[in-house]
Amino acid sequence: MQENETKITGGCLCGALRYEAHGEPLHMGHCYCDDCQKASGSGFIPFMGFSAAALRFTGPSRAFISPAANGGDATRNSCPNCNSLVFGGVVGESDSFTIYAGSLDDKSHFHPQIAIFARNRPAWAPLPEGLTVFQEMPPA
Repeated sequence: MQENETKITGGCLCGALRYEAHGEPLHMGHCYCDDCQKASGSGFIPFMGFSAAALRFTGPSRAFISPAANGGDATRNSCPNCNSLVFGGVVGESDSFTIYAGSLDDKSHFHPQIAIFARNRPAWAPLPEGLTVFQEMPPA
């Protein structure tokens, strides 16, 4: 880690699954897709994206794979002990990961900039002012 580089930490409810991210996130926002709603039990998942090189995971994780909106697979990882949803991606394979903002040790690191899959947003789920809104996934 470089001096003055941001270090972001977090993990699951019981503390068995942890992560450490170095540097600023690639993006931050709210995902309102149907899958994130079902996975979280809420109207959206607040997320942060990091390159694989910026992240280090420790502890056990359990992966759940489901079809993704882009036609591929979405892999969500939770703690096998407490079942907390912590991150998305395949350890050892993915070039970037999604960290779920609810797992942050210091929630002040989360500053959403985008909203994705807004077409699926329930009327009761908040859409903060100032976000760039995409009805689906933003263009690559």
